[in-house]
Amino acid sequence: MLKQLSFLMLLFCAFNFNAQMPDTDVWLFKIETNKIGEYLLTQPLNVSSRGGYDNQPSFSSDGKKIYYVSVREDKQADIYYYDLKNRSTLQLTRTKESEYSPVPSENGKHINSVVVEADSAQRIHYISLETGFDDKKLDFDSIGYYNFLNSDTVVYYKLTDPHSLRYFVKSSKEDKWLGNSPIRGFKTINRHQIIYGLKDSAKVEFYIYDFLLSKAKKYCEYPSLNEDICWHKKWGLLKSEESKLLRYDEAMNSWKELFDLNPFGIKKITRITFDVSNTYLVIVNNL
Repeated sequence: MLKQLSFLMLLFCAFNFNAQMPDTDVWLFKIETNKIGEYLLTQPLNVSSRGGYDNQPSFSSDGKKIYYVSVREDKQADIYYYDLKNRSTLQLTRTKESEYSPVPSENGKHINSVVVEADSAQRIHYISLETGFDDKKLDFDSIGYYNFLNSDTVVYYKLTDPHSLRYFVKSSKEDKWLGNSPIRGFKTINRHQIIYGLKDSAKVEFYIYDFLLSKAKKYCEYPSLNEDICWHKKWGLLKSEESKLLRYDEAMNSWKELFDLNPFGIKKITRITFDVSNTYLVIVNNL
């Protein structure tokens, strides 16, 4: 992924692994509160702790592992995982294809992943947690990013011109458009709502789409084109701006700083995820 090109463009094409990959690290923090109830980040840990590309983390359903993508000496993108209890890192996939965006399935039996196949097609594959090999895949192509609303519906970033956000219902084969020029971050709020962003030249507008109502409603906006967001059950919409995590205060209709990770040496946050118990935060630092 060339530094001269955007990260998005390189994810969407046949990967040139002879090019310079960006240096990214996966960081883990514990979330605690002080005596007056303020939230603090403690016990910072560089999970990947090496030079090179380590990115796209997600927690296992039980919160005991962190899955992420790593590109190492063989220039191959594979899925690794960090075991929080044993503080050890293990490799899950060893394939000829490149795996990206690993997220555990709802039933916890496999990993969903965008796989760049031999013919450069990009599809969502289901990868066994036991063997590290494919169980099956979804048939449609040109997927950049994705998020499962539930076991039957997947929202995905499609590599059209311009790029678009769509959703696909497996049971009915329904495939519908939601918007053009989406950011790569779009997150499930609950089993019938998602939040996503559409960008222009200067800002991102955020919308909530309700699948029961088949309707989108504008939620808020922010005057920058940073693409990484997260939906938190307590704090709502979070987004990154350099070393800071911002929270949208719906009652005040304004953005507020939640955490600044600069004191930990974090320069630019690009991925944000929490475990289900809200005990840990994981981010990616771009060096």
